[in-house]
Amino acid sequence: QVQLVESGGGLVQPGGSLRLSCAASGFTLDYYAIGWFRRAPGKEREGVSCISSTDGRTYYADSVKGRFTISRDNAENTVYLQMNSLKPEDTAVYYCAARFVLCSREQNDYEHWGQGTQVTVSS
Repeated sequence: QVQLVESGGGLVQPGGSLRLSCAASGFTLDYYAIGWFRRAPGKEREGVSCISSTDGRTYYADSVKGRFTISRDNAENTVYLQMNSLKPEDTAVYYCAARFVLCSREQNDYEHWGQGTQVTVSS
């Protein structure tokens, strides 16, 4: 069964860090781009970051550039999102999603989605 499972969310103070993981089962991530998305309370889901499968090219939303880093470990079949200098506005449910080969800005292009992990940034 194809499955993506996010983990690593939690409560953190402003300025703190978290590392989210997106683990795949039932398929290999080698050939898939992985995107991270988030939905903040009362807002639509938005793209945060993506890493392609072919050349490992990475993309970031302007709001997280310089603070978040996406990486992949194909041997572990896992993609990570390192989040530093967290702000209250980063509070959201974070989702990972898989799309064959290339990243896309269109959420509908992603074939597999995880259930999400809650990130709360608050003092």
